[in-house]
Amino acid sequence: MNIQTTDQIEINGVIVTANPGQRPALVDSCDTVPKLFAKRCEQLGDKTAHREKDLGIWRAYSWKDYWNHAKWIGLGLRALGLERGEVVSILSEDRKEWLYADMGIQAVGGIASGVYTTDSASQLEYLLRDSDSRFLFVENDEQLDKFLEIEDQAPQVVKVIIFEKEGLHDLRHEKCVFIDDLYDTGRAFDAENHGYFEAEIEKSQPGDTGLLIYTSGTTGMPKGAMLSQENVIGAMVSGAHALPTMPGDEQLCFLPLCHILERDVSVYFPLAGKAIVNFAESPETVFDNLQEVSPSHFTAVPRVWEKVYSRVLVLAQEATPIGRLAFKLAVKAGLKRADYLLARKPVPAMVALNFLIWDFLVLRNLRRMLGMDRMRRGGTGAAPISPELIKWYWAIGVQLLEGYGMTENTGLATINLPDDNKPGTVGKAVPGFQVRIAEDGEIQTYGLNNFQGYWRNNEKTAETFTDDGWLRTGDVGKVDDDGFLTITGRLKDIIITAGGKNITPAEIESRLKFSHYISDAVVIGDARKYLTCLIMIDQENVEKFAQDRKVPFSDFASLCAAQEVVDLIRKEVEEVNKDFARVEQIKDFRLINVLLTAEDEELTATMKLKRGFVEKKHSALIEEMY
Repeated sequence: MNIQTTDQIEINGVIVTANPGQRPALVDSCDTVPKLFAKRCEQLGDKTAHREKDLGIWRAYSWKDYWNHAKWIGLGLRALGLERGEVVSILSEDRKEWLYADMGIQAVGGIASGVYTTDSASQLEYLLRDSDSRFLFVENDEQLDKFLEIEDQAPQVVKVIIFEKEGLHDLRHEKCVFIDDLYDTGRAFDAENHGYFEAEIEKSQPGDTGLLIYTSGTTGMPKGAMLSQENVIGAMVSGAHALPTMPGDEQLCFLPLCHILERDVSVYFPLAGKAIVNFAESPETVFDNLQEVSPSHFTAVPRVWEKVYSRVLVLAQEATPIGRLAFKLAVKAGLKRADYLLARKPVPAMVALNFLIWDFLVLRNLRRMLGMDRMRRGGTGAAPISPELIKWYWAIGVQLLEGYGMTENTGLATINLPDDNKPGTVGKAVPGFQVRIAEDGEIQTYGLNNFQGYWRNNEKTAETFTDDGWLRTGDVGKVDDDGFLTITGRLKDIIITAGGKNITPAEIESRLKFSHYISDAVVIGDARKYLTCLIMIDQENVEKFAQDRKVPFSDFASLCAAQEVVDLIRKEVEEVNKDFARVEQIKDFRLINVLLTAEDEELTATMKLKRGFVEKKHSALIEEMY
């Protein structure tokens, strides 16, 4: 880190604001994303910006490709009538065109808004209508069908741009064009208006709204959170200070780009750090792609980290007796070393030596097999993760760090650091950002990352900020003497039992989810005499448990119905109950016996259970317990 001026410093070749959180927020002297994008493309030219698989082969695309395609999209939209401040929606899985559209839209002053591919046609209609989107990008025929189903309810959409032609060669629709047609329109506009794109980029200001990100809608209809250019640049600066990305770092993109977490780690932070983004073929192939890419850092929701852990345990159990013993001893050596590292204490020489031996014999090969051999750090957020699981990853040589953020503060508020980590917490406030706890226990944040407000909803915006300008997160938590934040639940989820006891269900649910056999849980008990719980089992681990004990089952429902499985979960619940007061203990539970995906109404696109939907849909199971 070298001091450049009194107000900027260099971190791994990237010059950022020396004092994060102070205006102006700058990355390489740029105060907006489009200006930084233009600078990076000019600097890096033919160097690789991202990779994507084509017919099973990884193909590289340069920063020049990035610039040209974003320019043609931006100018093409302008030629078709897009005005500054108007919203353009993107309905697609992760791919290079997602980034081209995102940058092209913002470069000409538009607002980019992502739509989850799991959303239904009616949800798409709501988002298009609420955002007043005049243009819509869709990935393929499947996503186009959703628009065609609700076309009459979205008359304001003047053009739909399609990424893939497969299955649509005979398409004839006045509103529909393919992405190549838009590129042609953009090229023609550029030829007649040389320098127009660059001039539009120069017009961008820190206060411009760049992104419209709809909340997951766990309660009620989604709200559009407006993120300004300053919000995103501010998050980049905080991220560069806390967890810097180095030039040439490899990143694997697989979570939905509609979500602010993936947008940060796969679009904006790589833009700041000059990193390379690799697009996973699909969420189903992420483990294979992880092995192929072996990224420098990898960010995922807890469920992904849990699945990797489960796979390793299954493989270990299937190994030879000598292999199982070697794995057990290697992890044991790693856990001893992790105890010191996570306690921020020097590792004794013999403990370090023992780890190095087992790392050479076992753990190095394990990381290579997982695609984590080059990983400097792993990141996790969006839901609680077991401290024991974090410790296990540190034991095998992967520094897994938990953080906290939400759409309304640009996805970055607190983070644990490699040398300042406390499992069970979500870390300390990132540089330039402040966190405080209100009298009612609510976590509140302050800094440049805090969003502008909700789209065309001044009332909700006013409710979300305190009189002195702090963001009300709606989360409940506490900050310890060392400054580490722990999240204990959501304000709106607090249960008041029939006996008048206030209970935060998230804390109990989190502890239940620490079990390898439980993937999710919803505690019930509002206005009732005692607490009960609806539980989703972890399919992979419970199936392995059943197979090892020769428990017969034919499908997921019969697996959930097996007495041995019910008894297994009962033991896990009883174990968690020991850590809670009598009034907070689970008296009964039921297993949700259907496999849920993000397409089911019970789950958000980020795989979190929607409490209201779950209680409504499974009301019969709940009544059984009372």
